Amino acid sequence: MLGKRVGVIGGGQLAWMMAGAAQKLGIDLIVQTPKKDDPAVALSDEVILAAINDANATAKLAQICDVITFENEFINLEALKKIAAQRTCFRPHLEALEPLLDKYKQRCYLQKIGLAVPKFKLLNERSNIEFEFDFPVVIKARRHGYDGRGTFIIKNQAELEEFWQQKSSESMLVEEFIPFAKELAVIAARGVRGEVVVYPVVETQQEEQVCHRVIVPAKVTPEVTAEVEKIATHLLNKLEVVGVFGIELFLSKEGKVLVNEIAPRTHNSGHYTLDACEISQFEMHLRAVAGLPLPSPKLNCSGAVMVNLLGYEHSEEDYSEKRQKLAQIPQTKVHWYGKTESRPGRKMGHVTILVGDRGLSEEQALANNIEFIWYGRSPLPQSRQN
Repeated sequence: MLGKRVGVIGGGQLAWMMAGAAQKLGIDLIVQTPKKDDPAVALSDEVILAAINDANATAKLAQICDVITFENEFINLEALKKIAAQRTCFRPHLEALEPLLDKYKQRCYLQKIGLAVPKFKLLNERSNIEFEFDFPVVIKARRHGYDGRGTFIIKNQAELEEFWQQKSSESMLVEEFIPFAKELAVIAARGVRGEVVVYPVVETQQEEQVCHRVIVPAKVTPEVTAEVEKIATHLLNKLEVVGVFGIELFLSKEGKVLVNEIAPRTHNSGHYTLDACEISQFEMHLRAVAGLPLPSPKLNCSGAVMVNLLGYEHSEEDYSEKRQKLAQIPQTKVHWYGKTESRPGRKMGHVTILVGDRGLSEEQALANNIEFIWYGRSPLPQSRQN
């Protein structure tokens, strides 16, 4: 094994799920995270309590690790380059992250390597975007946006005027709104020897620009599946990355596949892999960064539905009664992240249901039941662009 001691910048639920895989593989996991009650702290072999973008803390992490990887993108890339110059091994390497962390630069890079993306431009001052794009349009913060944060869907001229009045001086990305047929996602991994493995293509269902459900596999044609797999392989090879990437896409009503966003890490759309695949995205990522072979990521069942358990109130509550009800549903696995504070929209856990050979309508009904138990209602996915 090339990387016996793996450092992770970030200690949230992604690192927490990575920690379980590390124990299976006999890997020591050391996390850099700001709070002692962050989910991964309890399962990590060592912890450096520091902010994600604290380069001095990362320099200490580098001294005790064979390789460093990432849970999120809230990093100071320029500061990390100085650490990399001291022969620290980052996976994925920093040169691969550079065109991806800024959403405008990411769009430019994807276009440069020949991948189809929505029409876009840089928005750094008041301009007549209403004459270049049809309403609605999507405006995004270039950095640090996730789960709908930093994303604004502008439906008409009046909303655009209101946005201009509130807009800060920071430049943003503006892009066309895609009236998609489905939102798709795929997890893919690339190893140190250049091998690429691609998980099943899934459908994600959003409400208010936040993923609520993942349907596995997506009900799409073999041609669409092949196109998504081709996109994933092309992207990872062009970047020459090592590790797992999450790729979000739109399937237009005309059947065209467009790349929406790239996450250079494990991703929420791949949480189903913990229960529905031969190998989880978290074990696959650790295998990749540690220099181990990458097994087949095939399903171990006919299909699955993953439902995010999102906070819907401000409270200090572990929701044990609701979790017990969810766990009693046949073929259901509840993953609770151990967070002590609930607030609206915060990811508290997720539920995976193995659905066998059921049809899509029954899969939706199962997800509705999960959401009814959790929220006391069953939110319907809305066609939003995130």
